Amino acid sequence: MAEFIFAYYGGRPPKTPEEGQAFMTRWRVWASEMSDAFVHPGSVFGKSWTVSESGAAEGAVHPLSGYSIVKAESFEAALDLARRCPHVEHGTIEVAEVKPMPS
Repeated sequence: MAEFIFAYYGGRPPKTPEEGQAFMTRWRVWASEMSDAFVHPGSVFGKSWTVSESGAAEGAVHPLSGYSIVKAESFEAALDLARRCPHVEHGTIEVAEVKPMPS
């Protein structure tokens, strides 16, 4: 099985505590349905900086919201898992296969 990173972009903070709780309930249901696929359920991110040859600057053009690492039989299977994630209700998920570093 291959490993894939789900890079979560965008999203908005919940408008109410109830909206936040409803989202987290949907997230937990999704996560429990695919718990065998998780290599690492991931984390959410806070403030970011962009580092380049010319230095570091606060913020990012497309700031990351968080990530997960999953295993799937194919790229198509990984995309199907991502499509069912509640994050797509208000953001996007970039899916990329994790490849071993060359020696």
